[in-house]
Parts: sequence; C-alpha cells; structure tokens
Amino acid sequence: MADKEIYSKFELGDMLVVFIKDNRSGSVGYTLLPKGFDDRIELDGWWSVEPAVQCKFVGDNYPDGFIHGHSMKNSQSTNDMKFVGQRFENAGKKEELFRIITEYERNSVNISSVIEYNLGSKYIKTYSVFENGSKKKQMLEMASSFNICSFPCAGKGLRQKDLVLHRLKSKWSMEGKLESRAFLDMELEPAWLRIGANSERFGEVGSMPVRRYFPWMVVTDLGEISLESVKQKDKNGQTGATRKLKGYSIGAQLYINSSWQMEVYNRDEKNSISGGIADREFGHWTKELKYKEKFITPEAILTVCRNSSGRTSDMMQKTIDEVSFRITSAQLVNLENVPESEKELPIIFNEYCTSWGNPDEKEMESIAERLRGHGIKYCVIDAGWHVKDGNDWSDIGDWITNKKKFPGGLKKTADKIRECGMIPGLWYEMEVVGKDSEMFKKEDMLLKRDGIPIQTMFRRFLDMRKPEVIDYLTERVIKNLKDNGFDYLKVDYNDNLGIGCDGAESLGEGMRQSLVASRDFFKKIRKDIPDIVIENCSSGGHRLEPSMQAVTSMASFSDAHEWQAIPVVAANVTRAILPAQSQIWAVLRAKDDEKRLYYSLSNTFLGRMCLSGDMSTISKKQWKIVDEAIAFYKKCAPVIKNGRNYRFGPYQNSYNDLKGWQAVVRVSEDGKSLVAVVNTFAMNGETSVEFKLPSIAGLKKQGTALTKSLDSFKRNGIKVDITKGKVVITNLSDYDGLVLKL
Repeated sequence: MADKEIYSKFELGDMLVVFIKDNRSGSVGYTLLPKGFDDRIELDGWWSVEPAVQCKFVGDNYPDGFIHGHSMKNSQSTNDMKFVGQRFENAGKKEELFRIITEYERNSVNISSVIEYNLGSKYIKTYSVFENGSKKKQMLEMASSFNICSFPCAGKGLRQKDLVLHRLKSKWSMEGKLESRAFLDMELEPAWLRIGANSERFGEVGSMPVRRYFPWMVVTDLGEISLESVKQKDKNGQTGATRKLKGYSIGAQLYINSSWQMEVYNRDEKNSISGGIADREFGHWTKELKYKEKFITPEAILTVCRNSSGRTSDMMQKTIDEVSFRITSAQLVNLENVPESEKELPIIFNEYCTSWGNPDEKEMESIAERLRGHGIKYCVIDAGWHVKDGNDWSDIGDWITNKKKFPGGLKKTADKIRECGMIPGLWYEMEVVGKDSEMFKKEDMLLKRDGIPIQTMFRRFLDMRKPEVIDYLTERVIKNLKDNGFDYLKVDYNDNLGIGCDGAESLGEGMRQSLVASRDFFKKIRKDIPDIVIENCSSGGHRLEPSMQAVTSMASFSDAHEWQAIPVVAANVTRAILPAQSQIWAVLRAKDDEKRLYYSLSNTFLGRMCLSGDMSTISKKQWKIVDEAIAFYKKCAPVIKNGRNYRFGPYQNSYNDLKGWQAVVRVSEDGKSLVAVVNTFAMNGETSVEFKLPSIAGLKKQGTALTKSLDSFKRNGIKVDITKGKVVITNLSDYDGLVLKL
C-alpha cells in the first residue's frame, strides 16, 4: 500500500478540493488546486498529511520539532485526532449550497471541518466545529478555521524555491501595502533530516483587526508544471506539443473583528497554510468546552486559481488581482443587504475636514444650503457635536449635544439638511468613553484587565456584553438618531483593547466575546432603524475586515484625508473589500488649482465618493469641476459597484516618495464597459503613460472605435488615444488625476 492516497475529490466550479489520506497515520486532510491540475497531483516524497483542522487542548503535549513557542500546530491534540468519516450534503433550498463535512474525534470531543460552496461562486467558505461529548471539561488553546496541507501539491520534488507569500500590511493612513516574500527568505524549507519545523505566524492582537496586517494572504507557486499526459490537439485532432501549466495561487481571508492569526508551516517537503483565532501563544486565548457545549470558529474564505501569464512581476500582480477578485466576491452579498438609498452608490459629504472636529449649527446649515442641488445624498456631522465647552474629545461617552454649538438642537440642523434634499448623518465613537465623561467613572460598565479598567491615555472601553451597556447605548445612540431624524451613522473607534479583558476563561476569549457583542450592536442598530446607513470607521481603516463590512453599508478606507498617496492606498484596500463599500476622501480647498481638484476628485472613483473641505468657499469655477465629477461618478457607479480591478504601474515602495504612475482599470461584470482611474506621481520629466487594457472579449477587436466611445473626467490639455486595446495618455505632468469610461 502506498504511503498516501487520494481519499476524495470535489470539483467546485473551477476549483478542486482534494482530500488526501496518509495510510501510515490515518490522517485525512485537504489541499486546493485549480481545475485541470488533478493529473499532476504528486503524492510521493518525504511529507505527511495534516488534518483539515489544527487544534490544541490544555493538558496535551505541545509540538516538537523545536517550534514550541513559535507555533502550536501539530501538537499531540492534532496528532491524536482520529478520522471518523466524511459526508457531502446539499444544504440549500434551491440545491445551490453544498457542504463537505469531514469529521474527527479526539478524547470524546467531536471535531468537524466544514466546507461550504455556493453553485457558481469562485470561493469556498470554511470553519471548524468543536463539540465536547465528554463529561470532563475540555480547554481549547488553539483552533483553526482552516488548514490546507501539502502545498504545493502539483509537480515533483522539493519546490520551495518557487513559492511566495503575499500579505497586505497596514498602519494608520497607509493601509493595504502589498508585501511579497519568498518562502526561502523565511527559511520555510526542510532541514536535511526533516525534524526541525518552522513557521511564519502573523496576525493582529487587539480590537483593531487591520492594524498591522489584513486578515488576508495569498501563497503562490511560480513553477511551470509539464503535463506529459495531456497533449494539445490541433483542429484536425492531431496531437501536438506537450502542454505546460503555470503554477497556481491559493488565497485566504478571515471574517473576524478580534485577535487573529495566519500561519505558513514547514517541516518536510510540503507546506501547510492555516488561519483562525489568535491562539494562546499569540493572542492569549483559551476556550472552555463544557459537556455537550459546541464552539464554532470564525469563517474563512478560500480560493485557488491558475497564475496569469507574462513576466514574473507582471504575472504576480495580475494573479493577486485575480485572487483578490475571487476572495472579495464573497462580499457581494453585502450589497444586497443595504438600505434602498445605497443602491446607486450615492455621494457623501462629511464636514470633518471642514471644521476639524468643531462643527456648529450655523456652519452646518450654511454648508447644507451650499450643497443643495449638487447631487449629494448624505450630509454628515462628524466629531465634536458633543464636546463640552473648553474641552476636547475626552468627554466622549455621555453623548449630550453641546447647546452652544447647536442651540436649536441636532434636530433643527438635521431638518435643514433634509430640507436641502439630503439625508443627515451623525458621528459616534460609541464603544469607548473619555476621561471627562460621566461614563468614565462607571467602572462596572467598563472592560477590565486584572480587575482594573483598561485605559489608553484618555479612553476606556465599554463592556458590550453587559445588558445595561446595551440599554445605555440604545438610549444615547439609537434613540438620539431616531428622535433627531438621522439616517446615516458614522461609527469611529480610535484605540485598541490590547491583549484582552476579564470576564471569560482567558483574556483573548473575553475580548472575542466583547467584540462579537459589539458587532451584534451594529446589527441591533440596523434592526431598530431599518433604513439607516452605517459607516464602519476605526481611525480610518483599522476595521477593514469582512465581518464588519457585512453589518455596515460602507467603510472609511483610510484617514489619508489630503495626502498625495490616496490613490495608492485606495487601490490597495480594494484587494480586501469591495470598492462599493470603500469610502474615499476628496478634501477640496479654496486654494486648489484645476489640477489638484482633478487629482483629488478622480481618486474617489476607486470606491465611494466622499467630499469634504471648503465647500462653502470654493468658487463657481471650482464648483463646475466638482459638479462635473459628481455627474461623471454617477455614470461610472454601475461599473464601480459590479466589476473587477486590473492594476498597472510600478510598485510604490515609499508613500512619501511616489514615483511614476498608477492605473486601475475596473471592468463591468458583463465585460461591456470599463472605468480606468489614472494617477501620475513624480514623473521625472516623463509626460506620457501607456498600458494595455485587460484581455476582455471585444475590447481589442474594436480597435480605434474605442477612442470614439471614450468619455472622460480630466483637466484640459490631457490627450487620450486607444488603439487595439492600448491606452496612450499624453501631456501629463506630476500629480495628475483622470478617469476614463468606455
């Protein structure tokens, strides 16, 4: 009997989920491959099969291989899991949802890996289920949402030199920077005797899930794989040359708003890829399972596809764009669950960069009057409406309107905004309290660590698990919004909870529970005010993860309010969230010349247009450009809402020293139209940019007809020519911005 064999294989759209059985250990795990790669699955070699779930229970031995402290994978808990069986079931009313359930058992704990697939989708959803069948309490200290083994599974021999890990890094106002690292640079290759393990474990600890990395990764196999058994045939049916397949890439994204981790692990000739809740070592997490108690991990989205063709650098960018499209397509359901006002991606005005946290009734009503008739849907009052006289934001938490700033109350201003044809919006940072608020003193309603309220500078955190906290916020947030007629809510969150809080069996579990409760309050707001639009903001982009996107209408992409790097950051974050849910600032100043206005406004076509700045004082000439942008945005909105991105231009290593140019081409779902957002940076004397349009059916065949169908938003003097699928833009200078629509 061979050491390893294929146990089962499932063709899900253009993806293959292949379960492999290790006949030596009895372990059964799975790997992902693109459709058409099944003939090249290689089972020989010095490697072991990992199960579909990685876990660790308190009391079991920690892993060997000199990795204890760096990883909890392949501990005694995982190694002792017994494969029980597997079933494939139809789980949807219309026979469109399928589940693959792989079952294991360990010391009377039933452990299941669940894979869900919706017919026609380009991804799978996966999670793990733990149920304690023992009368004895069991304490988990590591539980994966997914575990993919035997990567790469196609091709012979040791393949580490062909492997690359891609991650989206993040810091304030610089969200989503792509990092690509070779496996060899991380020492993810086996030693001579295959006993020393290594792991690249990364993630985020705290309540800002996108603070250092996004919960997102892609692994790429760059190698060419010869298919000796598959011959190409010409039109006469004659066998031709041997076909070679390019390598493939696997992508993963976690749905989690608390501490998380992802991990690439190596001990032998293959690698495994896993992710889920940050474990005890990384995130201070343990979870107690009582008799019959069940625990379900956060969901993960997985996908796989063939690599694109071309030079290595171009191929990787195209492939990452493809994987990102496939991953984020799982979020399209969010667009079906938003209020009716959101369906056409309307324009937002937010006054934050107008008053910088100091709004008042007179100014807001003046702005509303100035915005009347310009096609703007939402007018948002940002931070500062609550601030006590002579204070700063340190009184957040009481949420009492400053009557000197708003003598008529918030309702008077909201009514004026509605009278001017817009939906009024209001800012809150509802999950925290400031040192000058009354709530700051109510320690029984706050999160604690070691029995002491958790405090960062002037902020403390509400314990969202407590009914009295929910009752308080229902009164101060939901009722305030209802009573004053606000149908738009911006929720900010400007500090981090850290390693966790009291109130559960571990600090990490306390935080997880608290943040699940926090997310549930977002759901309550939507239930109590069905038509409300909620904006997900956390110092800009620190909450850009799918579980928060699912309970809100859109997110603030970043706090990069007036920075020249806005188009780079905006393009970055669309690899993790939908452009239709990514709100991008265009801060307009009375001093802005024509070129600056086009640059600022063109950036918003990478997502949702949000205007701010000197709207009351910009000139008629400047307003003409703004009106042009708004009208053109509405034409482009269908493509922004339902399309896919292709990115061109050099990689930007420094956001403070941008070089060259960037083009993001978004093609509609039906392939019949596209929107291209083009930005130049420091051009070093160059005045032109050229790039090829994506190879979408019909585009290249139209030739010069494409130029005739061109519509654009650009400053005077810039020329655009499109011939045989190539776009040539001339008369450019540093920091130009333009938008093309075909």
